[in-house]
Amino acid sequence: MEETDFINRELSWIEFNARVLNEAARKEIPLLERLKFICIVSSNFDEFFQVRIASVKRQKTQQQPLLKRISKRCHQLTDIQYDILKNEILPALTEAGISYIDAKNFNPSQKAYIESYFRHNIAQVLTPLRTDSNPFPQIKNMETYASFILEQMSGVHKVKNDIMQPADKHPIALVQLPSNIERIIWLPANDSARQFTLLDDVISVCGKELFPGYMVKETMFFQIVRDADSAVDEESKEFIQAMKNILVKRQSSFAVRMVCTSTSQALLNFMQEKLSLSDDDVYKVYGIVNPSKLISLTELDDVQNYLYPEWKNFPAPDLPEEETYWNTLRQKDVLIHVPYESYDPIVKFIKDAARDENVLSIKITLYRTGNDSPIIKYLKEASQNGKAVTVFIELKARFDEERNISWSSELENAGVTVIYGVVNLKVHAKICLIIRKEADGMRRYLHVSTGNYNPKTAKLYQDLSILTSNHEIATDAQMFFNVISGYSIVQPMSHMFMAPVSLKSKLIEMIEREISLSTPENPGHIVAKMNSLCHKEIIEELYKASMAGVKIELNVRGICTLKPGLANKSENIKVISIIDRYLEHSRIFYFKNGGAEELYISSADWMERNLDKRIELMIPITDKNVFKNVKDILFLYFQDNTHSHTLQKDGSWKQNKPLKKEQAVRAQEVLYKKYKKQNDIRKSQPKIEFVVRRKN
Repeated sequence: MEETDFINRELSWIEFNARVLNEAARKEIPLLERLKFICIVSSNFDEFFQVRIASVKRQKTQQQPLLKRISKRCHQLTDIQYDILKNEILPALTEAGISYIDAKNFNPSQKAYIESYFRHNIAQVLTPLRTDSNPFPQIKNMETYASFILEQMSGVHKVKNDIMQPADKHPIALVQLPSNIERIIWLPANDSARQFTLLDDVISVCGKELFPGYMVKETMFFQIVRDADSAVDEESKEFIQAMKNILVKRQSSFAVRMVCTSTSQALLNFMQEKLSLSDDDVYKVYGIVNPSKLISLTELDDVQNYLYPEWKNFPAPDLPEEETYWNTLRQKDVLIHVPYESYDPIVKFIKDAARDENVLSIKITLYRTGNDSPIIKYLKEASQNGKAVTVFIELKARFDEERNISWSSELENAGVTVIYGVVNLKVHAKICLIIRKEADGMRRYLHVSTGNYNPKTAKLYQDLSILTSNHEIATDAQMFFNVISGYSIVQPMSHMFMAPVSLKSKLIEMIEREISLSTPENPGHIVAKMNSLCHKEIIEELYKASMAGVKIELNVRGICTLKPGLANKSENIKVISIIDRYLEHSRIFYFKNGGAEELYISSADWMERNLDKRIELMIPITDKNVFKNVKDILFLYFQDNTHSHTLQKDGSWKQNKPLKKEQAVRAQEVLYKKYKKQNDIRKSQPKIEFVVRRKN
């Protein structure tokens, strides 16, 4: 295959954020939802530069043309982002009664208020840093700083031989904005509107108070993004300490990008020189250095009119609300589809296991769990109740390392056996195995998911979970845990497929099977949903399938380096992407198999890191009812014509629109209405109460 047969991964990722930004630009979307998309773009770019661009920069000169293309497109999108924020969202917020007042527009009473606020609530925690010292002050990763050019006031005399006096006539000082002080500061109540300013604006006006005897000549606010792609020494005997060292190193690694207000060229030049940043690395923005801090505006009281109408999540209809699930799962598998359905059954599944005297063992993999996790709470309780609890916690989960280190310590203190992943591989599989003693012997209950054990993200991320006691799947699950915990030689699993051992080869085998079974009269069919697709070996197989007449439909939320529509290569491949109120996170794979259809869910995207460098799982859907439900969900996405884009062969994405309003299909809305209708029907059904006659 030629390189021209593939879209560049980094450029594809940038276009994903262009699609996110497109949602922020849509005036028909509620105002604060548009603001959320602005915030998401900022957070996404921060991670992108810390990881992907840092990696590209390490390759130095051979990547200069690519870095130029990346910089050009990122600057374009940043300009669009701030144009939407400045000229559309902030004015609309003002009309909605929530006004941003910047430093230039404080009236006398507001200025008096913020000066008092600064003295009583902010000044004490600020630390001015001089820049003529050696070494130069450490500029922390992802923190916002104010920089000032100072000038001595006339009439103020220097103290002779004062070592604190700067040699420069116009010294430059830096001040880090405290991350533990709210970035949004509310101004005194106004009869007509709520008004807020930013910590940046307060420091812009009051910063001079930090430098007695000096005037502030020029001010610039900035944020540095540093390399966060450093790898930990996997062989280290002190692995946790090695991870902590990586977190410390992240604060002083090389700078990749600077976002700054463009008010002072002198300060900009100074910081560029000190941080060895080129013009391409500098992003001059309007006023607000990090718009993601505005996300708290979406959590205000009385703003529901500016958000999407509430979509409640519903209880899973196949599970009892009060009883344990053991009897139900002995009879059938249960699918849970978040966030349309509640995540509570997953938490209850683990809680019941922790408190059931017949449960002997719990094994679980944890990648990202979030703060105040009830999962952690019940795992600790299970251990304290005498269960054998084993937790495989992935300390290398990027940007969650510190939290996971903390969880691992808590779990160990509660008597849990904690295993810190696998050397040279990240454990990204999402699985929990419960072993219970029953009248007819030991029975295993299993939870497998496409998403993390995180109840908070389960309210925002679309994911699928299966609860089952299927003997064959549970046997594979037990083998899986034995493999990743001990010295077990990897044995072939019958139904479950594990990366990096068998998952990729199984995918290739099923693609090649579609090719062999495909005929002009009865073409093969592959339908897949995932977050990213950039594994060249898999893409080459999909190209072969397309050339053999196999119909291929792909729903890829983020990166896609496959080019659809290439003559004599990928003409039978269609790629769509959906960006809507929920983040599409599930991985679902369908193969027609000559009519003997197969359907799988997985934790793995079709990327090199997932299939070759991580511990991942893929399991088949075997329950007939679950199979139909998951297949319907998967195929529905390709009907969406309101929040979907179609990938073009040049790497651009075309937004899909209905020809007529009445033909509009919004997949997430269709799913929500489906679950709501099911819940309404169930609630409307009268409860049958049996009256038992007894002899008086």
